[in-house]
Amino acid sequence: MRGLQVLRDVDTIAAEDTRHTGKLLHHFEIKTPQISYHQHNEQQRIPELLDRLQSGKSIALVTDAGMPGISDPGYLIVSACVAAGIRVIPIPGVTAVVTAVSASGLPSDRFVFEGFIPVKGQERRDRLESVSGDARTLVFYESPHRLRQTLADFAATFGEDRQIVIGRELTKLHENFWRGSINSAIEHYTNTEPQGEYTLVVAGAPISHP
Repeated sequence: MRGLQVLRDVDTIAAEDTRHTGKLLHHFEIKTPQISYHQHNEQQRIPELLDRLQSGKSIALVTDAGMPGISDPGYLIVSACVAAGIRVIPIPGVTAVVTAVSASGLPSDRFVFEGFIPVKGQERRDRLESVSGDARTLVFYESPHRLRQTLADFAATFGEDRQIVIGRELTKLHENFWRGSINSAIEHYTNTEPQGEYTLVVAGAPISHP
């Protein structure tokens, strides 16, 4: 309810995709004008948005399928606002990383969020190697067309027996969770075509005692 009221009250909505946000606004009969703000125009938009804010206008930032700034556009404008002394008010909303960890059944008192890992081979391997010995639960985002390769890389780096929980389309209509070993996950997705956005929750490295 708070989020809807904010969208009604602000002067402008900066949306990652004005078409997607437009459907939400239309459903709730919200007439606030939109302006596009996404990863391809962030740098160009920031001075314009800052000018509006400094003139006393209010702006709500909306991303399509997550929380602004968490593997979504938003960090740059928030940083610019902080530097300019403009107040930033977070409106709590859905974020897949916390949603996945809370329902994973893996330890949630300490976890590491790695977001999307690099696409390139060496950078990818280096990133995974850097967390392979971490005892905390590991969380990654992945797209459907790279899921199989990522699971293979997990097996090579973390070992085939490490437990993994795979959340798909979290908080959406077709949400589901798959649980098992990394090797079992590879077998499952060899026979199942990946679809939708994935959040991968991987058990931390076993703690070895002397």
